[in-house]
Amino acid sequence: MKSRPVILIVTLIVGVAFIAGSGGCRKGSQTDDYEWTTIDENYTPQNYVEEFIKNDSEQKGIFPVNIRNYGKDVSILRRFRGTNFAKPNEAALNMAFPDLEDWMLIDIKYKNEKDQEILRTVLYVQVEGSWRVGDSGSFLK
Repeated sequence: MKSRPVILIVTLIVGVAFIAGSGGCRKGSQTDDYEWTTIDENYTPQNYVEEFIKNDSEQKGIFPVNIRNYGKDVSILRRFRGTNFAKPNEAALNMAFPDLEDWMLIDIKYKNEKDQEILRTVLYVQVEGSWRVGDSGSFLK
């Protein structure tokens, strides 16, 4: 009889410790660690991809556009789910794009003509000297 409450208490303590440990432990970077940047007519792009986003947004008349540039953060890449990739690593990118020189992951947020907020994550890849969209999608929670 006395062993039942002891087993119950030990099980409860182990369970609470497990839940606390798994919830408080973050692996790598989180998307909230990155700042949003607003791109409008007056914004000076930091790289070719931002320049492409600015020109494309201007052409489509959807200013302002907000971006969150994750660069080459591999831990963020592992949370990406697109049309062609799900939780990829750099090896998967190199297999899909044999002449891959560089890659960059960016969140793009804007409002469409119906004033609905659109948020998508875009994987840009540089292959043979030119940047292009490699995939688009969202992040796994």
